[in-house]
Amino acid sequence: MIGDNMSRRGFIKVSGVATASLAATASSNASHAQANGGALAKGQPFPQNVKLPTEPPRRRSADTIGFAIVGLGGYALNQMMPRFGQAERAHVAALVSGNPDKLRHVGDAYGVPEDARYSYDTFAKIAADDRVDAVYIVLPSGLHAEWTIRAFAAGKHVLCEKPMALSSGDCERMIAAARRANRKLMIAYRSHFEPYNLEAMKLMRRKAVGDIRLVRTEQAYRMGPTDPAQNWRVSRLLAGGGPLEDYGIYGLQSALYLTGEMPESISATTFRPAGDPRFAEIFAHVSAQLRFPSGAVAQMVTSYDSAGGNSAVVRGTSGSLIMDPATSYAGQTMRIEGLNEGEFTPGDPMVQFAGQLDNLADAIRDNAQIRTPGEMGLRDVRLIEAIYASAQARQIVKVAPDGRLRR
Repeated sequence: MIGDNMSRRGFIKVSGVATASLAATASSNASHAQANGGALAKGQPFPQNVKLPTEPPRRRSADTIGFAIVGLGGYALNQMMPRFGQAERAHVAALVSGNPDKLRHVGDAYGVPEDARYSYDTFAKIAADDRVDAVYIVLPSGLHAEWTIRAFAAGKHVLCEKPMALSSGDCERMIAAARRANRKLMIAYRSHFEPYNLEAMKLMRRKAVGDIRLVRTEQAYRMGPTDPAQNWRVSRLLAGGGPLEDYGIYGLQSALYLTGEMPESISATTFRPAGDPRFAEIFAHVSAQLRFPSGAVAQMVTSYDSAGGNSAVVRGTSGSLIMDPATSYAGQTMRIEGLNEGEFTPGDPMVQFAGQLDNLADAIRDNAQIRTPGEMGLRDVRLIEAIYASAQARQIVKVAPDGRLRR
């Protein structure tokens, strides 16, 4: 739930269950947004422990797609940008940041010309930059919708980090903007390009553990001391409810692509310890149980306040699939116990980053199918809304095949 003083604008739009309390939530949320002037993209200090390349990555082919990176935070600098050198059809063409010092250092390291280094205030000029084909949005979640729509207004394709947005309404606006601009929209769900998870999807489709009865996913770690002024991940305006949108979305995704189903009902709970500055605005812990039409059940847990865990376990009628870690940047392990027992090493997990870039490049150049389109992001945000609605109402909620709450 996003209740009491925890609501955020437009986070839950449902009818039927808990209608009155949800309406009060939306009202409280709007007041909060007005009081804080809305979320803004701002320049942040240079992240710690960043190792910039000593020379710019080389392009692997002549028809590579030029990406503008919007937001130079730790994930962009430590994980995604170093992988452009591994991509077949993508390169860093421009940078967007509110910190001139970061723009200079990162731009020099990646060989980005000075006239392709933009601030948030000058972003609109990117429309005339033919070196830029696509924009990669790596900003806090509460800024995804605004900057995705701005990128489409500039005539660029978009790769947007997950979660797609903090409300299904914003997701729908992003999809509509993509259609108006006749441009591609992709959500950066990296596990759909990671060999272990791809192999797990195939194994489950082949019924390697029999008929699925239970899926358990856990994405958790214990966050150090912080507060909303220091860390956007604990600001409800920028992060929504907290761990579910950030880390827990991997568990939600796993439950869907391992079962191959959409849930028909959801039961959920949330927890927020009193007096902890980390959780003044967000939840510490979210858990949910999803029931699927086949009878399978998924139990998912995500937390910012427990010992670390990143696992997915599938129990079937003839065995179990165990992934631990399941959705990390690297180091995945996977085995089956039971009838088809064995260990699997399908490939290097690190290819997942470049895989995303090349998939969007293929879609732009060759009209290939995007594996993780905006519609998938919308579906997942609807399910997140249903999880919070269930927790707030303290009862099971019914879910339609497209993720919407049933009336």
